[in-house]
Formats: sequence, C-alpha cells, structure tokens
Amino acid sequence: MELVMLGWVALGLRLRRVPFASLFGAMASGLRGFALDGVIAMAFWIAALSILGSLGAVWSVVEFAATYRQAGPHVGKPFEPSPSQKQTLQTLERLAPSDGREIAAWVVLCCFAGLIEEAVFRGYLQQQFIAWSKGRAAVGVVFSALLFGAAHGYQGVRNMVMLAVFGVLFSLLAIFRRSLRAGILAHSWHDLIAGLVLAFLRSRHLA
Repeated sequence: MELVMLGWVALGLRLRRVPFASLFGAMASGLRGFALDGVIAMAFWIAALSILGSLGAVWSVVEFAATYRQAGPHVGKPFEPSPSQKQTLQTLERLAPSDGREIAAWVVLCCFAGLIEEAVFRGYLQQQFIAWSKGRAAVGVVFSALLFGAAHGYQGVRNMVMLAVFGVLFSLLAIFRRSLRAGILAHSWHDLIAGLVLAFLRSRHLA
C-alpha cells in the first residue's frame, strides 16, 4: 500500500516535471550533516515520546473514569483494559516480528516505511496543502497529520489520534530542518524499536 502511495506521488511529480528529490528538501552532504540529523532525530524522538506518553496517560485516565462511571464501583476487582485498548494491543501484537527471519524483514520494512511515509505525508501532502491554502503552513501541518493518523486507522481510534499528533510533530521537525532526513531517521527508529519491544514482550508472554 505504501509503495502504491509513493508511486502515485512519483507519477504526479513526473507529470508536472518536478524532481522527485525535491520532496526531501535541502539535506547537507557528508558525514557531518548526516550525524547532525541523527542527533536531532534522537532528541526529537525522545521529546516526542514524552509528549505522546503524557497524552496517552491522560487518555487512559479519562477512558478509565468514563468506564468506571458507567459500570459503577468494583472494589477489589483487578483493573482490565478497555475493549479499545485490547483491540489496539491485539493489532500491535499481530504486527510484531516473532523470529529471526521476521525481525530481519521488520528492519527492512521500518527503513522503507520511514522513508516512504515521510516522503508522502511530509514531503508531498504537507507541501500540497500549504500550496492550496496559499502558503499557510498550519494548514499543511494539520491536514497532512490528520491523513497520517487516518492511514493508521487499523490500529484503533486511540492510536489513530496519537499518530495524528505524532504527524504534527514530524511536520514541525520537517519545517524546522527544511528537509526530511531527520524525520526519516526518527520515524524508522521509532517503528523499529516499537516492533522489537513488542516481539520481546510477546516472547516472554507479557503482551
């Protein structure tokens, strides 16, 4: 599906005679430029996890309060995840690699996913929305993030909202760096770590 999206973008650019490389912005060449983007990507990833973790905690508290109010007090009963949380956990568990071959494939998939999704959502769609709104960067950020979240609807409503927020953060990073390289690195790294953590938890029967 992601390759189809990238092919659609590439075809549109070709028809308009726009270089495909223009999607990625101005990336400094050489080891120093790559290392700088790597450091920025890591700092961004840590900050983004803090923001998403806080948002996730608030979401869980609100969801628990709503469930508790509807079901009434259950003193002494263990807390159980809500149906939406169970659905999200089951979906992510199915996606996680389970053996060495799947882990190797997961690494390759994460590299492609980071590259393709940043190129499509931040490189193309964000710029298109900015152009359609006559230069309003906020419009490009918001609408590309909403589409990014909607594209992950199979992960459940909670993750869809969280990823829309993640998309906003990636958009801000792309605007700040004027290129996609730091975002691609952070995106690929995040997907890789998430999959490996889920694989570890599943192997220990903790997920």
